[in-house]
Amino acid sequence: GGDRAQALLLSRSPRRAQSPGGDRAGFHCFKPLTFMNLSGTAVRAFADYHKVAPADILACYDDIDLPLGRIRIRLGGSSGGHRGMQSLIESFGGEEGIPRLRLGVGPLPEEADAKNFVLGRFRSDEADALSGMLERGMLALGAACAGGLEKAMNEFNPAS
Repeated sequence: GGDRAQALLLSRSPRRAQSPGGDRAGFHCFKPLTFMNLSGTAVRAFADYHKVAPADILACYDDIDLPLGRIRIRLGGSSGGHRGMQSLIESFGGEEGIPRLRLGVGPLPEEADAKNFVLGRFRSDEADALSGMLERGMLALGAACAGGLEKAMNEFNPAS
């Protein structure tokens, strides 16, 4: 399996951008190279340079509070204890209105160290759940880009 810890930022800006996948008509895909708990600094610098407002960012990250295979899109809110999201919120002066796509990698096993767990590798018996989640995550990203976050939330968030 792959490493658990990954982060991605998708942003919409009035500018057009060239990316490895070609021209994305105003969307940027950005993965900070900083430590996760310091990623807000890199995201803020990127957003300032490209003139991207916090509400036009879609932060994508692993979440041990969601079961493996589950995704959830939110328009904002607290960090929920996720240090990377907390860094992002703090880098924008406490702005909690940063949309996010949470990718479930939990639950954290009893007595497991959270850092070692998220930096560890997926087990072979988790491959199907991981693959399905990543596929739904990519579809959710596409839906958010094409039709907006609320439409993507209605289509991909589980019914409560």
